Amino acid sequence: MQQREPLFNIPTVIVALIAVLAGLHGIRTLLLSDDQNIEFLLTFAFIPVRYDGSVLPGGALPGGFGAEVWTFVTYSLIHADWMHFGVNSVWLLPFGSALARRFGAIRFLAFFAVTAAAGAAMHLATHAGEQFPMIGASASVSGAMAAAMRFAFQRGGPLNMMRTGEDQDYRVPAIPLVRMLSDARVLIFVGVWFAINVIFGVGAISMTGSEQPVAWQAHIGGFLAGLLLFTWFDPPARPMTAPPLQYDDTGTDDYGATRH
Repeated sequence: MQQREPLFNIPTVIVALIAVLAGLHGIRTLLLSDDQNIEFLLTFAFIPVRYDGSVLPGGALPGGFGAEVWTFVTYSLIHADWMHFGVNSVWLLPFGSALARRFGAIRFLAFFAVTAAAGAAMHLATHAGEQFPMIGASASVSGAMAAAMRFAFQRGGPLNMMRTGEDQDYRVPAIPLVRMLSDARVLIFVGVWFAINVIFGVGAISMTGSEQPVAWQAHIGGFLAGLLLFTWFDPPARPMTAPPLQYDDTGTDDYGATRH
């Protein structure tokens, strides 16, 4: 009898990551005072002005050189409010789970960090000297969406009509970048994704209902990193194993070898 796939078949690393995001926001909102929360944001959020020595001579923001490095990733673990956290978590569940099943926990966490850093780098390039902190996991979520496109639409992949519902769906061969440009499904997905970012970013409309601006350039940075750097994290294909030898009544096996 074929077993059903569990309804909530979420990889442990995704559950743990969402728990960390929720825990950090809970600590900020429930345990820290306003001054402590501001200090936390100044230390762990991504703030472009931190890298402008002419504006902040001597490193006026807390954290010093270390913060110049770790905030490229730590900002992605912080959220503005519960709605912001919820929206990112909802998108992380399907796309992050698909990648975690394919990459494994360690590779997925490395991917999350690299796409977060790419989003921060794009934000820095387009907001040099800006004093407003950037927070949220959207860049990494965008990277997960892009990376999932490299295999999810393949024949037998998790978003293909021919999927089986088994783990092997997440290990189908990836689509080469060149071929992606001729795949209508992928092009439609990319077009819709960019349109949403333009509407909610350039149009200054927040998907979370907040009046805070959307760092849509960081989304694009994470998306491009996930799309282009997918092969850095994709595990090598598992070697095919030869089927067991089958014998017929003539004394030879299926490969033409005679049994002794």
